[in-house]
Amino acid sequence: MTSSPATSILLIVLPIAFNAAFAALAKTFDYPEILRRPTREILARFRAGDSGLVLLWWGFAMTAVLFAPLAVLLAFRLDGADPTVLVLGATVGVLAALVQFLGLIRWPFLVPYLARADAEPDATDARREAIDVIFQSFNRYLGVAVGEHLGFLLTGAWSILSGIALMQSGAVHPIVGAAGIVIGAVLVVCSFEFVAPFERNGWKLAAMLTPFTYIAWSLWLAVTGVVLLF
Repeated sequence: MTSSPATSILLIVLPIAFNAAFAALAKTFDYPEILRRPTREILARFRAGDSGLVLLWWGFAMTAVLFAPLAVLLAFRLDGADPTVLVLGATVGVLAALVQFLGLIRWPFLVPYLARADAEPDATDARREAIDVIFQSFNRYLGVAVGEHLGFLLTGAWSILSGIALMQSGAVHPIVGAAGIVIGAVLVVCSFEFVAPFERNGWKLAAMLTPFTYIAWSLWLAVTGVVLLF
């Protein structure tokens, strides 16, 4: 398989897989709203999901892994663009895949252990308080800081660089590249939703933009894949 069809297939398949996994988690686990609930309630819901929920979280994390080869293959596909832009785009894309994977992979590996420990009949109040601190700390660090903040920031930067490269290469209509630049810029804005100064001040702009922007980003990936395929 040459890089051209492989790139197009990944551009089409990745957003479908990502949104399918996200929708399944929303239906079976009430994600992401469940994260606003107390830790014990979250862990109880996780235990109720059993191995099927663990596998679903693992699959969701794997969609982040797929983003790394996509970023590299797209750089090879747009050989008419500025080499510096292509190298930066591939590098930032791989980093975006890495931080999103790190943000998600706690769910199929760390959270099952915490859920089991929380349900042990001889667990003391002190132990459950420690579990709460560990869960919330990893949620803020890996989930919010690494997965969401850096994930949105780097994905937005990759989209901007890819949009520029698409326009430079002439492989697609300029409007496709321009759409990537605009969507990427909005993703960068969304990445600051949970940064402390904005969060304390009740900044709601990013919270309102994020779901719509990710839908637009998914559509942009798929459209780009279809256009490059033909």
